[in-house]
Amino acid sequence: MKIAFISTRGIPNNYGGFEQFAEYISVGLAERGHEVTVYSPNFHPYQESEYKGVRIKHIYSPETWMGSSVGSFFYDFSSLKDALKKEDFDIIYEAGYTSIIPAYIWFNVKKRKRPIFTTNMDGLENKRSKFSPMVRRFLDWEEKMAVKYSHYLIADNMGIHDYYKEKYGKESKFLAYGADIHDNFNPEYLKEYELKPEEYYILIARLEPENNIVMAIEGYLHSKENGHRPLIVVGKTNTPHGKELVAKYGNEPNVRFVGGIYDFKKLDSVRHFSLAYFHGHSVGGTNPSLLEAMAAGCFVFAHDNIFNRAVLKDNALYYPTVEKVTEYFDNIDTIAENSKKTFTTNNIEVIRNEYSWEHLVDEHEKYFYWLLEQNKR
Repeated sequence: MKIAFISTRGIPNNYGGFEQFAEYISVGLAERGHEVTVYSPNFHPYQESEYKGVRIKHIYSPETWMGSSVGSFFYDFSSLKDALKKEDFDIIYEAGYTSIIPAYIWFNVKKRKRPIFTTNMDGLENKRSKFSPMVRRFLDWEEKMAVKYSHYLIADNMGIHDYYKEKYGKESKFLAYGADIHDNFNPEYLKEYELKPEEYYILIARLEPENNIVMAIEGYLHSKENGHRPLIVVGKTNTPHGKELVAKYGNEPNVRFVGGIYDFKKLDSVRHFSLAYFHGHSVGGTNPSLLEAMAAGCFVFAHDNIFNRAVLKDNALYYPTVEKVTEYFDNIDTIAENSKKTFTTNNIEVIRNEYSWEHLVDEHEKYFYWLLEQNKR
């Protein structure tokens, strides 16, 4: 098959979730003999035309001087134009819809028999509180257009799948992200942060309102654990909400903002040795950082919503309110003694059986073959 991945910031992964996905799946498919192309912006640090058997097409993006919010529209338009005018793909995999919709409409992709367009709908972008009401209305329109113009939809979480089925009557294919299971955790990494194994709590997230960081912090501050074991917040603090959080809680001696940790081995070790991991994401699909926490053997406490429950099922404790977070902290030793070993063991098995990258390469390959079969009818 000739397959293209469009709308990522390129491979090898130098940015985030879609890029990590694109790297693992594209390389896995290329190893099986498929002709795979990943579109990359011209400013990506990797400038070769091939990566582990995957062809890379570098497309000019004005993001560096125009900003990602606007620049990504031009980058996606140019990428799709190249894919349609200069290439002969069987399938185009579109990673997210927020900046491709003008190109979808301009090229009227719904009317094209070939290539087949399948769009990963990502999270509920129009529900993200960091956006203004006007931007959310625009995203709501884009969501409708993505459903209208895509040949097929992909959902990375069953909660997302159910949302599109209920709202639009549109089926989507559930295909998740993946994670690797490691066992090379090193407690030496904790010394940099003056931490000891099992003597701290951790929260890792982009510091945005919909990730419910305030809920976790307030729950901690009102608990008996405040002053005992610290709460470590990992994530860049230069976002508007990040700056608000630091201004409000930065002087709390037991709430520590350590910024982003970009060395994966270090981050994974800091994750693994925590007493508990708090995951507050509430509007996305399957969050890659949650899968990584599960793979690292974290004892997960998660915001109570359909997306987190779809992944964690009965292997986590859920909190809908600040008060529930406080209750968990106040009883953490008993809770950990009763549940931590069972939950962490079960989550690692879930990763091994449902979210391993090899399994997901299998699932994507089957799905792409299925798309070609549908197109013959």
